[in-house]
Amino acid sequence: MVQDYSYPTESFLLLGKVAKAHGMRGEVKIFPFSGQPENIRTYRELVLVNSKGDLSPPLAILGCRVQGKVAITSLDSITSRNKAEDIEGMGVLLAKANLPELGENEFYWHQYIGKTVRDLKDRRIGKIEAIFPSGSQDIMVINSGTEEILVPISKTIVIKESSEEITIDPPPGLLELYTNYSSGRDD
Repeated sequence: MVQDYSYPTESFLLLGKVAKAHGMRGEVKIFPFSGQPENIRTYRELVLVNSKGDLSPPLAILGCRVQGKVAITSLDSITSRNKAEDIEGMGVLLAKANLPELGENEFYWHQYIGKTVRDLKDRRIGKIEAIFPSGSQDIMVINSGTEEILVPISKTIVIKESSEEITIDPPPGLLELYTNYSSGRDD
């Protein structure tokens, strides 16, 4: 479950959290909420946030390797096990300005969160509240107001998008699995 951290969301993305210290030289295990620890290697620096919302200065990533579901990471100025233990449980942030450029037909999860989802008949399905990886494709979690609806993200399902909305054409029967969708709500 993603822990709540208070930080300026207009400037940063919450990538994960420092799970625990690793070894004696200050390395830490970072658990990424995306399920993709290899992505940590692509960033130059991270910012940490504690439970009170205090931000660290940017910390350069000196080294990173993947071990299962975590990225074992060496951060600038975290040079001992004691210092690594001091940051256990802290949130790991990335400045949005440091996001790598996207390729064609790519998006960042945070760009979808909060968008309204409609079907081809312009019926409101709900709002995207989360996205998670599921092997070959990501899954959007749509809150209909009464339940969560899980829909794969693919170019055959996501037909159109704007800054506020996404129109989907799900496979036959997918939305009908969810009891309130079949009533054809038009709000």
